[in-house]
Amino acid sequence: MTRKFFGTDGIRGKTNTPPMTAETALKVGQAAGAHFMRGDHRHRVVIGKDTRLSGYMMESALVAGFNSVGMDVVLLGPMPTPAVAMLTRSMRADLGVMISASHNKFYDNGIKLFGPDGYKLSDADELAIEARLEQVPVLVAPEKIGRARRIDDARGRYIHFAKSTFPERLRLDGLKVVIDCANGAAYSVAPEALWELGAKVIPLGVKPDGLNINEGCGSTEPMLLRETVVASGADIGLALDGDADRLIVVDEKGEVIDGDQLMALIAIDHHRREALMGNAVVSTVMSNLGLERRLAEEGIALERTQVGDRYVLEAMRARGRNVGGEQSGHIILSDHSTTGDGLVAGLQVLAALIDQDKPASELLHLFEPVPQLLKNVRFAKGQPLDDAAVKAVIADAEAKLAGRGRLVIRKSGTEPLIRVMAEGDDLAMVETLVDGICDAVRVAAA
Repeated sequence: MTRKFFGTDGIRGKTNTPPMTAETALKVGQAAGAHFMRGDHRHRVVIGKDTRLSGYMMESALVAGFNSVGMDVVLLGPMPTPAVAMLTRSMRADLGVMISASHNKFYDNGIKLFGPDGYKLSDADELAIEARLEQVPVLVAPEKIGRARRIDDARGRYIHFAKSTFPERLRLDGLKVVIDCANGAAYSVAPEALWELGAKVIPLGVKPDGLNINEGCGSTEPMLLRETVVASGADIGLALDGDADRLIVVDEKGEVIDGDQLMALIAIDHHRREALMGNAVVSTVMSNLGLERRLAEEGIALERTQVGDRYVLEAMRARGRNVGGEQSGHIILSDHSTTGDGLVAGLQVLAALIDQDKPASELLHLFEPVPQLLKNVRFAKGQPLDDAAVKAVIADAEAKLAGRGRLVIRKSGTEPLIRVMAEGDDLAMVETLVDGICDAVRVAAA
């Protein structure tokens, strides 16, 4: 079955434009609710959201949809995506929903679904819900309509959980940490958790107004964080994205540390403590070749998947791995979480900073990245990658990089973009090859 609504990370798009409309949200609530109605008990769904203005509209529509098919709703308010996953499982809910477009600007929104185990839905579940979206919903009798209620202690529950992942023998006393919450879902919980563990906290991006999420702040725009870390003399800076499932770090010199370096730090630490399951890390085809080489020096394998944290997690579960992630900052530590968790990953980095008593600039630069270039080509119609001329240019580039680098060409799962990435020891060659492929794609898409 061809997907009409679900992409690589739920349903996402510009709000008030199909498919991201209140009508779609209503139907998703009805379809997902009906799909997860299994048994005679009172069924429950947990709903969280980030801070974007359209969250109110989407939340109300989802509640109406779930209630209409007989499912009760627990509303968390603004909460990180990993908190929704955790609370879905701990509250023994039948389903979890996060309303967020992650790192996108305020005008986009999205719907992410979690099963009762706290994991993102399988392809089979998403396809089954897609099929129900095309059907007339079966509404329950008036006396069986669901109820909705808000819980007041969701933030406290998540803060307690996040702190529990930090080693009990350590504290953050004396550590100055800048935390950029992207004016998003973690604007309250992340600074509070760090403060409770003893850090001197300098918060950024903690004044959401519905329109400023990911605007000039957060993991995708870390310039303010870099400037603040250096100006304040902080030991380290942490940047989350709008729904707080990503982490990017800035060292005390203002240099940005991406997810590949963080995975190297965490994996090597796990390996030396004999805690790395399978002596392997799972990441995507986008992770730098330098990471692969550095891990190999430690006897650790890098197992690659297609792009998307859901595919990383699926591979981790199938192969029994406990460390995985993406270069973009999704860090999945399955000993603690069922999805990427920026705060929890940040706490592991801070634990290493305290434990090893090294400056962040020394601790977090574990390998020299191989020159890598990623460019996006927007297209309006057709399938440019199926064009014969594009295929020929790609084949030629692969031949030139053979043994000296990698080439990854893919269509975005969330936007009408072709992503062209190449890496190799010869930067000039990488630039030439990427530009050549991009030019070919533009011609094919014209």
